[in-house]
Amino acid sequence: MKIYTRTGDFGETGLAGGGRTAKNSMQMEAVGTIDELNACLGVIRSLAIEPEWESDLSQIQSRLFDVGALLASKPEYDPGVTIGEQQILSLESKIDALEANLTPLQQFILPSGSPAGAQTHFARTICRRAERRVLTWLASASPAENSGIPIDHHPIPIYLNRLSDYLFVLARTINADDGITETPWLGASGS
Repeated sequence: MKIYTRTGDFGETGLAGGGRTAKNSMQMEAVGTIDELNACLGVIRSLAIEPEWESDLSQIQSRLFDVGALLASKPEYDPGVTIGEQQILSLESKIDALEANLTPLQQFILPSGSPAGAQTHFARTICRRAERRVLTWLASASPAENSGIPIDHHPIPIYLNRLSDYLFVLARTINADDGITETPWLGASGS
C-alpha cells in the first residue's frame, strides 16, 4: 500500500465509511489535534519514564486512535470502537492512584520540570485544545453528524477532559520521581 493516494491533493480528505470533507473543516481540526496529542504522548514515552507510565500512555494512544476513528467517520458508519464510561473510569482510577502519592496542591504551579515532566505538561495543553476543537465541531455539527448526543453528555469531550487531568497529575508525578521541586505561581504579589 502506498502512503500517497493523491486523493487529498485538492483540500479534501476521505471519511471512514465513505464521503469526503474539507481538510480545514472543524471536524478535521478536531481529528488533527487528536493526532498531534497522540504524537506528543509518543515523545513522552521516548523519554525513559517508568514502565507503568509508558504502558499507560501506550494504552491511551490506542484510545486516541479510537477517538480519531470516531471523529473521522460518517455518522452512520460504525468504526468498531467506542469511547465511553469504561474508558473514563479507567482514567479516573489512574488519576486517583497517582494522586495518592503526591503532596496536595496549595496553589497553582508553573508547567515545567524535567524534560519528561515538562513535555507531559505540554501534552496536557494540547489535550485541552483537542477538547475545545471537538466541542467546537460538535456544536456546529447537525444532530446526525454528532450521533444526536447532547454536547454536555458526549463521551469524547468528557474523556479528553479527564485525560488532561491525568496528564497534569502524571506531569507532577514524573517531576516528583525525578526529584524536581514544583515552581509555584507567585501571582500578582510575586512580580
